[in-house]
Amino acid sequence: MDMQVNFPHLGIYLEHVGKKVSIFGFDIAYYGIVIVIGMMIAVAIAMHEAKRTGQDPDSYIDLAILGIAAGIVGARIYYVIFAWENYKDDLLRIFNIRQGGLAIYGGIIGACVAVAIYCRVKKRSFFQAMDTASMSILFGQIMGRWGNFFNREAFGGYTDNLFAMQLPVSAVRQNEITQEMWDHLTTIGGVDFIQVHPTFLYESLWNIGVLLILVWYRKHTKFRGELFCAYLAGYGLGRAWIEGLRTDQLLLPVVGLPVSQLLSLLLVVVCVAVILRKRRNASSPEHADGEQQETSQEISKENK
Repeated sequence: MDMQVNFPHLGIYLEHVGKKVSIFGFDIAYYGIVIVIGMMIAVAIAMHEAKRTGQDPDSYIDLAILGIAAGIVGARIYYVIFAWENYKDDLLRIFNIRQGGLAIYGGIIGACVAVAIYCRVKKRSFFQAMDTASMSILFGQIMGRWGNFFNREAFGGYTDNLFAMQLPVSAVRQNEITQEMWDHLTTIGGVDFIQVHPTFLYESLWNIGVLLILVWYRKHTKFRGELFCAYLAGYGLGRAWIEGLRTDQLLLPVVGLPVSQLLSLLLVVVCVAVILRKRRNASSPEHADGEQQETSQEISKENK
């Protein structure tokens, strides 16, 4: 019963949702399996996009290896910084990522830094690389949220809406259970359940919508980096409101505000402003310098 996950208002009752599978005596977390599958498909998407835009698809295998490795490090550093109270008395716990503690924004920052260094060394366009990778990154995030489902994590506060999800109290981290959840505890067959917002599902569905928009938008870009900006703005807009529902927020020291929510709002404002300004310049040749005109022509060729 403690492995059950219910969506009562949808009539969905999953009796046995495990967290891991045992193969030849080794336990492999479903979270890890989902992430690996997501990464493999994401790399294939990036290679396909590279081929479509006249780039070398194989180079994105190198970029993926570098970006994924740096992303994991960045995701861990970001999480530890804003959850320092959990690690300051036992520093070795920082290296135990099997217990969770990876933040997607830290992963994006780490990957961007690594890709920027790679592109500088190889004399390639960083923004072209990030445009090419944008849809694959988003697909990886869509898959990754289903890893959260198997781990019974990244959920929101109490709700009784159509998508309300019931989780056994014994299957979740106790510090993520709010008083409101305790007040609305449900007992089924002797097992206590909390009822929460399935924020993993909200974000996964939101990202699918953003991905579909990017598939359409990629043929209408006017400057390098535009698709990446569109991805950051689209993802940030959804994350800003979804983050407000979660009970496992990383908070800024002293002020106690959700750091990922603030970063999301900042990205939306900055990226939308950049897109509007650059598109206006690209549409006004008399105000654009030679480099902007050349870049716009290159983008037009790639979008054909």
